[in-house]
Amino acid sequence: MSKIRTVLISGANGLLGQSLCKLLVSEGFEVVGLVHNLPSKKIPNVTYLSIDLETEWNQNQLPEQVDAIVHLAQSAHFRDFPKKAMNVFKVNIASTAKLLDYGRQIGVKSFVFASSGGVYGNGNQAFHENSAISSPGLLGYYLGSKLSGEVLSQSYSDVFTVNVLRFFFIYGPNQKMGMLIPRLMESVINHRPITLHGQQGIRINPIHVADAAIATRAAMLSESSTVYNISGPEVLSLKTIAEQMGIFCGIAPEFSYLEGEPRDLIGDNSAMKRDLHIPSRLLVDHLDEVKNLVTS
Repeated sequence: MSKIRTVLISGANGLLGQSLCKLLVSEGFEVVGLVHNLPSKKIPNVTYLSIDLETEWNQNQLPEQVDAIVHLAQSAHFRDFPKKAMNVFKVNIASTAKLLDYGRQIGVKSFVFASSGGVYGNGNQAFHENSAISSPGLLGYYLGSKLSGEVLSQSYSDVFTVNVLRFFFIYGPNQKMGMLIPRLMESVINHRPITLHGQQGIRINPIHVADAAIATRAAMLSESSTVYNISGPEVLSLKTIAEQMGIFCGIAPEFSYLEGEPRDLIGDNSAMKRDLHIPSRLLVDHLDEVKNLVTS
């Protein structure tokens, strides 16, 4: 896929979108950032295009030609079901369908769809890409919309290269406070008890946004279509994460405990490490970034 030079990135204002834009620009790619609102501080050499994906937008608003599409955008209303169900549908499903058809019309070479490791549900073992997906009744609307996007995207794998990336707990600078890692830091700093199932809480393998961006770039340049788990290099319980945060902040975290064994959400990243990128960044080395989100 060496012929890819121009890339359309939806959700370019998001945590991963910003990191990916900076990475690609630094390597000489032409980047068009599709955003809801134009950023107050634009990334140099990124061409921004403002489209509200929750509206009945038209494909004619998009560039006449790009080589690759990286679809990172997702609805901000993912927790507000059923009130905002149609908002989620328009962004996560309808806009995915429009971008895929747009890619077909202009002859893109590569399409990357950002999904979620949450589609596996929870379990006691790490999930690999062939693990069973949660039943539709247990997925919920948001994860159901992500799975629908996967199906739509993979349907085009005979038209252009399609890679589905299932992300596991991305963290990094400029992340929204509603996400898990900054919420844990906020609880530690504010002496708010963290609820754990069992003695340790669930185990996860979060990935720093810089590692996630490198993996996404590699998927975009891949010549084969597949599904990848995108997760970090270490498996940590919620209690361990909070304790690391407490040591960093000089605050003893507080916990409350629920009976029952935790159900983990760990992504087996063997395929990612083989084909895309070996993640190296440890959460403990980036706690300053997480703390800044809470205290700034």
